[in-house]
Amino acid sequence: MSEQTYFRGTGRRKTAVAQVKLMKGKGAVIVNGKPLEDVFGIDRLKSTVLEPLRATETAEKLSAVVKVTGGGSSAQAGAISHGISRALVNMDESLKPKLRSLGLLTRDARVKERKKYGLRRARKARQYRKR
Repeated sequence: MSEQTYFRGTGRRKTAVAQVKLMKGKGAVIVNGKPLEDVFGIDRLKSTVLEPLRATETAEKLSAVVKVTGGGSSAQAGAISHGISRALVNMDESLKPKLRSLGLLTRDARVKERKKYGLRRARKARQYRKR
């Protein structure tokens, strides 16, 4: 690790954008000024957020301060995970192969498809009656 006090990473998922600051600490993750447990009540989302820290065995050594906007709770959790992964790589380049093998550095480009005119949703059409 270099002499920097913190390391930054930006993560994105759907329309959510997370700006992550990673620093030495006891493993606390603060999201928009609140503890992780208060923001994400579902265990699956907490697990998604903490996955990069667990994979690199740095969960008890580092703390994260996160500012996240846009999207829903699932997209925000994915964006935070992506941002933490990028910040870890900025901190220590040797973690990159481990994070890449787990798919944590890949930006998930799937977004909601737009509605087309003449249809009810993006692809759903009215029911066709032959007789």
